[in-house]
Amino acid sequence: MQTILRVRNTLLSALALLGAVAILALMVHVVVDVGLRNLINDPVPATFEIVTHYYMIALAFIPLAWVERGGGMVQVEALENLMSPGMRRVSDWLVAALSTLIYAALFWVTLTTALQNFESGTFVMSQQTRLVTWPGYFILPAGFGLAALVTALRLVPGGDK
Repeated sequence: MQTILRVRNTLLSALALLGAVAILALMVHVVVDVGLRNLINDPVPATFEIVTHYYMIALAFIPLAWVERGGGMVQVEALENLMSPGMRRVSDWLVAALSTLIYAALFWVTLTTALQNFESGTFVMSQQTRLVTWPGYFILPAGFGLAALVTALRLVPGGDK
């Protein structure tokens, strides 16, 4: 179990680093775009498309597993104070099981879509610039897959440490 928890923590740290890089890249990209647009009237091509197809997706879906690690995403607290400790454990287990199933289903659906977009070489055109967008589709299954792993580990005794 300790090895699995180490792997989980390593993956979560890698995702946190990836999220930080995405935030920094977004800020630098937008600042450069705005600067070039205002100084020499020549913006960075496809800024809007890059922001929407890469940065915003990364910022929305990469943190899922990190939030789930702290148990902050799905909680049932309305009746928790009325429950015995045993009932709370059952409730927490059911929430973790349901969350795992939902994240796993989302992982599968988004992975299928990502693979289809990879095979077709999905791209968008912006200002006569071809921007490949299929790699961005793999961000979603990465986020959902790791969130499923984190919630699945809660089902195992000692897996939420």
